[in-house]
Amino acid sequence: MQLAHPMVARGVAEHSGFESDPFARLRATLDASYTIVFGTEEHARETAAVIDAVHQRVRGDGYHATDPQLLLWVHSTLVDTAMRIHSRFLGGLSPEDQDEYYRQSMLVAELLGVPIELQPPDLASFRAYVRAMVGTLEVTDEARQLARSILHPKLPWVAEPFVELGRQVTVGLLPPPLRRQYRLSWDRPRQAAMLTAGLVARQVLPRLPGPLRRVA
Repeated sequence: MQLAHPMVARGVAEHSGFESDPFARLRATLDASYTIVFGTEEHARETAAVIDAVHQRVRGDGYHATDPQLLLWVHSTLVDTAMRIHSRFLGGLSPEDQDEYYRQSMLVAELLGVPIELQPPDLASFRAYVRAMVGTLEVTDEARQLARSILHPKLPWVAEPFVELGRQVTVGLLPPPLRRQYRLSWDRPRQAAMLTAGLVARQVLPRLPGPLRRVA
């Protein structure tokens, strides 16, 4: 979803080296996310400052990684995807919890450089913003090439079953307009498998012990 924005795709293509070591990039992203969300305020601000310093160097023709509009889109894709995954694999949150989750996500976005006044003020407005963006973005050839690298990372063959699972979930969760623009195939059997996996996960995951559930 992030790469569907042409300027985000261009910035990643010209400045990111994730293809050489996708696991290292993933670990760094998760570590930063967990620190900002669950760490102390001091650690969260320190991590946000490090991210901002990196973003200051990411600039090119027509884009700058500190552009609040670009940051808003990137942040919004994470919030939207998190809520989709939770709903499909863990069960839906109550309307009150959804609203609270979004309100707290606004604080994270502000810390990362998106002014509060620029953000959709509530969950309904946020969903309208995401729908509008999905309906107007045009996926570029550059984004399609990057997507292939993300969906088919250079990893040992023993990791392929896990990569394939992640690939199917990623493609299945993409909004259909973007999936079509990426030219990613999707059909009824895959949709049925996704629905079945979600049903099983919603029954099994809540019953697992905490440490095992986090690994799963």
